[in-house]
Parts: sequence; structure tokens; C-alpha cells
Amino acid sequence: MGKKLSEMTLEELWQLFPIILTEHNACWKDCYAEEAANLEILLPKGSIITHIGSTAVKGIWAKPIVDILVEVVKNINLTDVAVTLQNNGWIKMSESEQRISLNKGYAEKGFAEKVFHLHLRYIGDNDEIYFRDYLNAHPEIAKEYETLKLKLWKNFEHDRDAYTSAKGEFVAKYTALAKGSLKIEEKK
Repeated sequence: MGKKLSEMTLEELWQLFPIILTEHNACWKDCYAEEAANLEILLPKGSIITHIGSTAVKGIWAKPIVDILVEVVKNINLTDVAVTLQNNGWIKMSESEQRISLNKGYAEKGFAEKVFHLHLRYIGDNDEIYFRDYLNAHPEIAKEYETLKLKLWKNFEHDRDAYTSAKGEFVAKYTALAKGSLKIEEKK
């Protein structure tokens, strides 16, 4: 019998769950909607559930993992919400005072048919929404993002942290533009 996921090192997990990119799949929207409906039953009143990440951007290649942002009101204890989710099939991956990450669809033999990452936060901690909306409103920038991801894919196939870090400057730039904190230069 193999190791449980909780017993594996980060490097072993990265080998078992490499970065995989695929062409955009319209079913991601339906997977999100189905899982969001399940979450609504489990989450406290006033929670906001949003489809984020590249699977929420029209027409670009993405990891076939549906990212879900769950924002809860500030008087709710994030750990309590995470425990409820864990009791309903979610696995906690990381936790800080203001953020908890959970996933679903990871197994000792690899990815399940449907895989989800859930980002649990307080209302207002939602920069990913700005980035998603900017890419959907600017398909040419979305394609630049896709090109960057495809370029990084094989170099960081077994190192998710490095892959995410290598995209960081691009994500920060366009999130800031989306939030209006940078002036948009006219192309001459």
C-alpha cells in the first residue's frame, strides 16, 4: 500500500500531481456551477462563491483544476468553515490567519476526474476576480498570459511554487491595471 497524501513530501506530491495544461474546456463552467451549488449548502450565510483562475478565462489553456474563491463575512472563523468543508470531502492544504486553501479531487493514485482548489478568505480579499475580469475583457492579454504559462509549463512541471512565482509579475501587473492603480499607457 502506498503512502497517504498527508505522509508525502512536497516533492513527492509534485511528482504525483504535475502541472498539466490543456486547451480551454467549456465544461469547467459547469463543474464550477455544480460544486458552487454543493458549497452553498455548507457555507455560512453571506458567503460569496466565485469561479476564478484560468478555467474562468475564456479561450486560454489552463490546468484542468477549477479554482473557487469563497469569501466569508469577517465575524466568521475561517477554521470553523474549513472544518465543515473537510467533513464534506475537502482536504486542507495550507492555513494562515487570513487564508485557508483546500482541495478536492486529489487521491493517492493521482488526479480524480474533477479537481478543485478552494481559496477560503474574508470578504474583500479577492484580487483574483480583478485579474480574471481583466483577462476576459482583454483577450489579447489573456493570450499573452497563456503564452507565458505554456512557456513555463515544462520547466516547472514538478514545481508548483516556482511556476506560480514565475507568473507573479505578470499577474500583479494586470491585477493592478484592473484595479485602476496604474495608469494605462496608450500604445503609440
